[in-house]
Amino acid sequence: MTEATWGESAKTPDINWRMSASLENVPRGDTDIAEVTNLERAVRDWFRLDPEHREAAILTTDHAVQIEGVSSTTFTGEAITALAEHLPSTPTVEE
Repeated sequence: MTEATWGESAKTPDINWRMSASLENVPRGDTDIAEVTNLERAVRDWFRLDPEHREAAILTTDHAVQIEGVSSTTFTGEAITALAEHLPSTPTVEE
């Protein structure tokens, strides 16, 4: 028999910031092509965008991320902001 755990950690379990993620609909030179990177970098890159591109951006993760009890693999606008609230305080090293 498996024990269930209820509480705040069940609503937002640890996030794997190193999983693959793509940030789409953002300018990259003369085109708007998706960049595949890790989740942490994609979220940090999103914050560097101007407001117009932030609103148009789509962040897609390799695996579902659960925030406040809601699981998703696609994030936009306020959902990316909610995800960013859980960012680790120090950036990970890119390999």
